[in-house]
Amino acid sequence: MSNSSIQVADRVSAPDLAAPHVPLNRRRLIAPGPVEVEPRVLAELAQPQMHHRAPEGVAKLIQVRAQLSELLEAPGYEAVIVTGSGTAAFEGALVSLVPGNARVVSAQAGKFSERWGEMARHFGYDTQLVSKPWGELLDPQEVADAAADAHTLLVTHSETSTGALHDLAAIAQAAKAQNPDLIVIADCITSYGVAELRPGEWGIDAVVSGSQKGTATPPGLGLLLLSPSAQERLIPGTPRGFYLDMHRELKGQMSGNTPQTPAINLIYALSASLERLLSVPREVLWAEKKRQNDALLAAGVGVGCRAWASRASPAVAVLCPPAGIGGRAVAAQLAQMGQRALPGQAPHEDTVFRISTMGYTDRYDALGIAGILEDAFTALGADFERGAGVVAAAWAALG
Repeated sequence: MSNSSIQVADRVSAPDLAAPHVPLNRRRLIAPGPVEVEPRVLAELAQPQMHHRAPEGVAKLIQVRAQLSELLEAPGYEAVIVTGSGTAAFEGALVSLVPGNARVVSAQAGKFSERWGEMARHFGYDTQLVSKPWGELLDPQEVADAAADAHTLLVTHSETSTGALHDLAAIAQAAKAQNPDLIVIADCITSYGVAELRPGEWGIDAVVSGSQKGTATPPGLGLLLLSPSAQERLIPGTPRGFYLDMHRELKGQMSGNTPQTPAINLIYALSASLERLLSVPREVLWAEKKRQNDALLAAGVGVGCRAWASRASPAVAVLCPPAGIGGRAVAAQLAQMGQRALPGQAPHEDTVFRISTMGYTDRYDALGIAGILEDAFTALGADFERGAGVVAAAWAALG
């Protein structure tokens, strides 16, 4: 490579030190996934390549499955790890639990809950939608009434596009009071390991998540946790799935094996991350994540924003910027400062911006992000009292 090529590459990759408010900032992932990952977890990925059929690989799969179930504290739930995303795990649950032509109700009030209805229709299920506008909460009785004669209910707990935490307990309990045989498949992709989640008590049959969210591991693993009842109702040899046949997958994983080659390096990393989450009672974990997100929301209000959801998920702070500033502009300004956040999901890209401390973060990281928001909104010309966001975040995080 010529010297001129090297100079061009350096110019492209180097941060723009002339840009406002970029004093050699540490780059951060403050988006709702992928999230910051503990160095010890990343170190697991640097091991010499291990083999998933070796005794150590088999033992690790058994161990991490037990850790995933332990975090739920739900007796009898069995974990299945899919090499893929949370969407892959959700698809596996759907095609492995729901027979052809069955009636499926999809409760939705945001981008990701809408995805599950689209998926059900794609597979030809008799699909009914129960919808609320984005940012609003699902009505448990309305959902229960719609699911009174359904085979399966698809519902999202923490809606990452709006920041709403739907009342999964009330929804599932109301639905099963009318329809005890109903299967409830819950998108807990950003609530597992972050928000209060009691699937055994609430009547959740399938809990779906992904490695790059609350379990603070790099992307690449879909997580599915099945109740004892759901395990019994898995369809052997489902005609709608081969790779995502959860009946076959669960049978293999219960003995420490997988029908396909798993992302074994990520499984080792996931185990290390789960050790940290399991080091405290889950109520402490949930409270700490809520405290951090409350600090982000308070900081946003302090610089002139408002929260979009009336019942905020502890997984993500979704904020409407003040008049004259769009969500895309906020995300772009943060990116210029080395901070990776996200605008809203279409069609609300400019309505909101989204920030998160879902991963390997603590309450003091939330205070740092509050300061970053003050710098960003100052650069964007927002009218607020300097220090208001940091002080508000401090009261929420430390008070």
